[in-house]
Amino acid sequence: MACRITELVLDAHDPELLARSWCEVLGYVELERVGADIEIGPPGVGFGGPQPTIVLNQTDEPKAGRLRLHIDVNATDRDQDDELERLLAAGARRIDIGQTGAEPWHVLADPEGNEFCLLGRRVTEV
Repeated sequence: MACRITELVLDAHDPELLARSWCEVLGYVELERVGADIEIGPPGVGFGGPQPTIVLNQTDEPKAGRLRLHIDVNATDRDQDDELERLLAAGARRIDIGQTGAEPWHVLADPEGNEFCLLGRRVTEV
């Protein structure tokens, strides 16, 4: 038997802001609050489902450099260009981490500067 990823934990200065942002990006909902920490996940499924939940862990420590692990997302119901416009309208911003411009993905950051990539392939909604 193998393990599987059930949740990702992301440090946040403003868990409220990041919860709203990532809920918009992923179609997630708030599942639980423990103190200032917020867990978000797929509606109707929650923790333990086929998609991992995200825990936004409140911290006062500043983000230092690039994340060693980042999230990749793919559109489920539109092409990459349309999804890019939706993500930018939802608060993501383009960032340059040294890409050449020939990559088939877009490098973005959430409102606190956490890197994530929008890949080009459309995937089936879970």
